Amino acid sequence: MTKAQRILAFYYGLDFDHAYLDDDLAVLNPFEGASPAQERALSDFYHRFYNDDKPRNLILGINPGRLGAGATGIPFTDTKRLVACGIPFDAFSTHEPSSVFVYEAIDAFGGAEKFYREFFIGSVCPLGFTVRKKGNWINFNYYDRTSFVKALAPYLLAQIRAQIELAGKNERIIVFGTGKNLKFLTQLNKEFNFTPELVALEHPRYVMQYKYRDRETYIEKYLDAFSL
Repeated sequence: MTKAQRILAFYYGLDFDHAYLDDDLAVLNPFEGASPAQERALSDFYHRFYNDDKPRNLILGINPGRLGAGATGIPFTDTKRLVACGIPFDAFSTHEPSSVFVYEAIDAFGGAEKFYREFFIGSVCPLGFTVRKKGNWINFNYYDRTSFVKALAPYLLAQIRAQIELAGKNERIIVFGTGKNLKFLTQLNKEFNFTPELVALEHPRYVMQYKYRDRETYIEKYLDAFSL
């Protein structure tokens, strides 16, 4: 099997025990009940960039959000960035600030073809979550509730190990997020030793929301990490 085939099998094989969920939480699974357009775009993306068995360096984000991977199934790739990668998609349109920044960094690195030859982007939790607040469903991170992340830890460890195997390298893992995401991974790695080194970068959402005017500085930090 090619890496593309194994990645797609991993995503479509994801399962989740809803017993983990409190009444105000829901799972965001872009691979369950995906439309034909979504399935086609997801397949086209991974077969375009991963139609080989070459090892990649692993990058781990947090978990899918509604407008990025929650819509396309591809971490940090909203529908606009999907089209920019040469993957046609006109079923609907999403715009995610994190995707914007990541693709600015990818472009600075040399473009999508070069980047995805070297890297595989995953997530600590490859499924996302939403929480109901004041009648609306909004993004919820796996670490936002202490009882939830404690119960979820064995599941997350299994998904991290699976994604390390998919990437094919574990000498170092780049982490998007220098706060709770890094803290959780650092603690888990101390116990289970799945990589010799975690390299932390400020999360794209943080940069776009709080450091937008300085984003070129953060792009340089990303490029430094990509080039190690």
